[in-house]
Amino acid sequence: METSDKTTAEHSAAAAEPAPTGIAAQDWASASAEPTYRAAVIDLLGALAYGELAAFERLAEDAKLAPSLGDKAALASMASAEFHHFDQLKQRLAAIDAEPTAAMEPFAAALDEFHRQTAPSDWLEGLIKAYVGDSIASDFYREVAARLDSDTRALVLSVLDDTGHSSFAVEKVRAAIEADPRVGGRLALWARRLMGEALSQAQRVVAERDALSTMLVGGIADGFDLAEVGRMFSRITEAHTKRMAALGLAA
Repeated sequence: METSDKTTAEHSAAAAEPAPTGIAAQDWASASAEPTYRAAVIDLLGALAYGELAAFERLAEDAKLAPSLGDKAALASMASAEFHHFDQLKQRLAAIDAEPTAAMEPFAAALDEFHRQTAPSDWLEGLIKAYVGDSIASDFYREVAARLDSDTRALVLSVLDDTGHSSFAVEKVRAAIEADPRVGGRLALWARRLMGEALSQAQRVVAERDALSTMLVGGIADGFDLAEVGRMFSRITEAHTKRMAALGLAA
């Protein structure tokens, strides 16, 4: 049977990746025996769960600004997918004997403040916010996922699946800029503000949670030192620049 180019590329990429070591090579039952690691994972899942819940609420609100019935329906469908992700995380927290609301509570204020400071004024700003904010969060969690136990990593990567918002936002924003090039400058400034606010909030949350910061800068996380954290944020910034180019905006 012929192997497709995609399959060949996937096999090559898998072969190039080093085998997991340390916690990344363990399952949850083994890794969670370390109390600090268990606390870090509960923090991580709590933050991710509240982020998904907030994304659901935001998309539902954005649907009210939609210029057409088709756009409204598309956002409603994406909001439903975000709520499904939230429910998966909530169930997982309960399964590992963590109270979901208590796990989310430490992250509510920071995320709520971020959304308060970055409330969009129109439909296009709402699309940019969801696209930029969700993408930065996904980049961050994917970076962290590489250092998680196999069970938690599979869950995190599953709930980071694109709900379709990325391609939807790119299509709508590019069309708006093509129709009125003046829109591009305003949206580029908005995207830069969102990037700064998102990174600031992420760093603040990590700094305030001891177990989570320990996992990121070393200790219980295999090979993840302070210098690597700096490189991680550099990679996230670089990915943001590429996404802005896809939108037709300057980063």
